[in-house]
Amino acid sequence: MNFIIWIVIGGILGWLASLVMKTDAQQGMILNVVVGVLGALLGGWLLAPLFGTGTINQNDFSLGSLLVSFLGAVVLLAVVNLLRRGTTR
Repeated sequence: MNFIIWIVIGGILGWLASLVMKTDAQQGMILNVVVGVLGALLGGWLLAPLFGTGTINQNDFSLGSLLVSFLGAVVLLAVVNLLRRGTTR
């Protein structure tokens, strides 16, 4: 059951990150889930030690972990945009 919640929350976070980075028109539902989950991994690696919290990948669904996972997804989209176009938008 946690796996399904993890996928749904990852999809929502990926969708919100794509809205913030203005890449929503280029992404579908599957890519939003991938961005959300990979962003949570990136956020757990880079940001979780700074904030002292977990991420959604660690079955921690607190407000701090959702924020870290969201910020990781935004950073991931910024890096992808930088590599693709040379700008982060």
